[in-house]
Amino acid sequence: MQVTVENGEGLARQMIVELSPDDIEREIDKRLQDFASSARLPGFRPGKVPMRILRQRFGDGVSNEVFGEMVKDSLSEAIAKQELRLASPPDIEPDIDRRARRYAYKAKFEVLPEITTVSLAGKLIKRPVVDLADSDIDQIVNRLRSQHKTWSPVERPAEPNDRLTISYAGALDGEALPNGSAENIQIDLGSGKMIPGFEDQLIGSVAGQELDFDVTFPDPHPVENLAGKQVRFHVVVHDVAMPVLPEVDAEFARQFDIEDGDLDKFRAAVRINAQYEVAKQVKASVKRQIFDAVWEANPIDVPAVLVAEQIKMAKQRLQGADSSLILQFPDELLEDQAKRSVAIQLIVAEIIKSHDMVPDEDRVRALAATLAEGYDNPAAVIAHYYADSQKLETIKSMVLEDMVVEHLLVDAEVQEEPMTFDALKMEQEGA
Repeated sequence: MQVTVENGEGLARQMIVELSPDDIEREIDKRLQDFASSARLPGFRPGKVPMRILRQRFGDGVSNEVFGEMVKDSLSEAIAKQELRLASPPDIEPDIDRRARRYAYKAKFEVLPEITTVSLAGKLIKRPVVDLADSDIDQIVNRLRSQHKTWSPVERPAEPNDRLTISYAGALDGEALPNGSAENIQIDLGSGKMIPGFEDQLIGSVAGQELDFDVTFPDPHPVENLAGKQVRFHVVVHDVAMPVLPEVDAEFARQFDIEDGDLDKFRAAVRINAQYEVAKQVKASVKRQIFDAVWEANPIDVPAVLVAEQIKMAKQRLQGADSSLILQFPDELLEDQAKRSVAIQLIVAEIIKSHDMVPDEDRVRALAATLAEGYDNPAAVIAHYYADSQKLETIKSMVLEDMVVEHLLVDAEVQEEPMTFDALKMEQEGA
């Protein structure tokens, strides 16, 4: 077996493997001879079909079978021989000329980049410090009230925060917009769930009113042929309802497992939960800064195939199960973030490997318990995690990631930064 590797653009490689014709032809002959003893063809007695006929009838099929097996057997050996680290399975292109006794193939792939991790010594990491004020607890309570609001029909014109039930149909250049209509849907004015400008047109409308207006779609937009285009909408407003917030009383407190409805206990429980959320957000802030610093300190090329896979996963998260929108969503909008994610994953993996890190079992179990806290039967959920190898590996990966962050923080300069609860929340929402 002869192996040569050609460098392409960036991390692209092409490996040419030439297999031994003697080995292949010897195996082909052996299989045909084994087959000859039981071969049945019209005009010949069983086991008496001439080898020349068998070769004519079955030679190509046997040859392809042998070649495929030898490609499979030789590929891993060739990759190891060349000390290559593939980013993904290779594309195989056969190169066969039986008359010339040439049995070769080309394997096209991308390799993982060489990574020499750089210390974060001197890098400034700001750790948010939040002192929860009573006003923060008031804000959280109001948010809980909003989450439990009810709706009351009104006859006045619609105002921001009202809920409208509408039907609409969109048209582009006079033609009905595919998937651009809906019947009896609810829209909360100010939620921003519709395209920019749509909800604004509904402020001041009343139940029973019909409206026609133009809205310009943003550019870029997930549906490329709508980017920057002006679409005409016809809207029927069926009803208008205003939000009604519940009173903060004993009945409200009982909805949050405060059995006696005591409001002081309720606010104390809200504060404890808020402190837990703040701790999570502080941890996320530090991790994001660490990974940004790692990416900046370790500039590397990333395999296009891994970037494409990251973009695909991002589309699935953004668009859910609507495959038509997934296909139309421009990759360019997600490419920079995808490259960052892939680069950080590769760098983190290299740090784990170079420092022989293994997930601490106590931390794995503690994280599993934390993740299970929100369920009715946490013990059963933890058991489920440990019974599902894929879920358990995910938890172990999270622990390893935390260990990497802690390792990198040792060299970094950590500075505490006082921050309000609102500022921390806004930072996380913008991350």
